[in-house]
Amino acid sequence: MRPEVAPHPAVALAARALSVRLGRTPVLHAVSVDLPRGRWTCIVGPNGAGKSTLLKALAGLLPLSGGQVELLGRPLAQWPRRQRAQSLAWLGQSEPGADDLSAWDVAMLGRLPHQPWLAAPSAADRAAVERALRLTQAWAWRDRPLGQLSGGQRQRVLLARLLAVQAPVVLMDEPLAHLDPPHQADWLALVRTLTQQGCTVVSVLHELNMALHADELLILDEGRVRHQGPASAVATHRALEAVFEQRIVVQPLPGDAIGQADVSARWVVLPRLRPLETGHVA
Repeated sequence: MRPEVAPHPAVALAARALSVRLGRTPVLHAVSVDLPRGRWTCIVGPNGAGKSTLLKALAGLLPLSGGQVELLGRPLAQWPRRQRAQSLAWLGQSEPGADDLSAWDVAMLGRLPHQPWLAAPSAADRAAVERALRLTQAWAWRDRPLGQLSGGQRQRVLLARLLAVQAPVVLMDEPLAHLDPPHQADWLALVRTLTQQGCTVVSVLHELNMALHADELLILDEGRVRHQGPASAVATHRALEAVFEQRIVVQPLPGDAIGQADVSARWVVLPRLRPLETGHVA
């Protein structure tokens, strides 16, 4: 009789009563969430909501004051370091990089979890890096030092490093920084390709109109989860408006404005204008 094989968990990444302090300040308060496998979940909320802190905690980059993180059904703390690095890839905000390294070498850093100590890159490593640089449209400057690249070019190289890991779960904090609108659209297409291939993507975005393309929104405010649900759901839109104190409104787009190619683009976030208070200026 063949041994039973455990199925892939439906939840890729989970927080169980997760609490985090930065110094003496509580930032996350017993947060519990399940992030579904093979989907794109976008974490949104007002400034100071704890979005980046939650993402870093999920990546195992912050000490916890309570609770635990589970990766693919197993406590993150129980994963051997190399296996965790192969399974969970990270792209942070404004990450520093060695400016004298070439774009190729920076992307190759993503392959370190797969390489024996001090081993030369294998053919599989080189193929993974080339694919990642081509996917991010950074192949043309693969030999240029990172310090000679623009902010947008640099961000695309760092994204290539993330992709080179070939991890089933990827976390990205403000990945659209320095990217112009066409390359933001390329990033969106790339995320869709990753999820179609079974990868789980979790991102923090300030660009709410881009966030509405996600499969799910996780809405934070004051270190607590206020709502988690499909980005297409009316309840999610109302919750989003609420955490921004009704200063925004989620509006449906007319059908002829979006065509039939991408049904996830059916809404737009607009500022809700308030009349200025009248009075004398001293």
